[in-house]
Amino acid sequence: MAHIALFHSVLGLRSAEVLAAERLRRAGHEVITPDLFSGETASTLDGGFRLVKRIGWEAVVKHARQALEGMPDETVLAGVSMGTGVVAELWPERPATAGVLLLHAAVDLPDSVRPGLRVQLHAAEPDDFAPPERVATFCQAAREAGIEVEVFRYPGVGHFYIDGELPDHDLAATELTWRRVLEFLSPSDGTSKAQVTATH
Repeated sequence: MAHIALFHSVLGLRSAEVLAAERLRRAGHEVITPDLFSGETASTLDGGFRLVKRIGWEAVVKHARQALEGMPDETVLAGVSMGTGVVAELWPERPATAGVLLLHAAVDLPDSVRPGLRVQLHAAEPDDFAPPERVATFCQAAREAGIEVEVFRYPGVGHFYIDGELPDHDLAATELTWRRVLEFLSPSDGTSKAQVTATH
């Protein structure tokens, strides 16, 4: 069983994250889904960016940090789109985290990370929030830091492909993503995985 903190997208805490958490709980994991916008949501990316600007990025990260108080040190950090940025902010503060899940966006590798940490990245192909050059830079930095990274790209789907309420939704890519996530959270053995780039 893993403890997981799942941070929502720029659209706010919506059904995508709630249903994802339920799926993970059914698999036996403990999951929290902090509401970083205090109940507010947006229906478009532009609206979400305006929300973040009004609330303030520092306040968003502070809410996330507070949500982790009392959670085990090894809690897996997971982010959906904007949530990956939250993960990147908190990652250096939680060196014992058991893993990092990045959904729909790539981030810059934090300066201080633990060698041997396992990371999974899932993103559409193409996706402006996970451009090839940024993913390549992330993977190179991860290799140099001794971090295990799996990268999965899903050609032809939209940015928010796991969100059943949006036009981007793709059922096959969603199911494949969560199957891979569950394998990541419950590895069948203790062997180290090589870096992988896979496509749907």
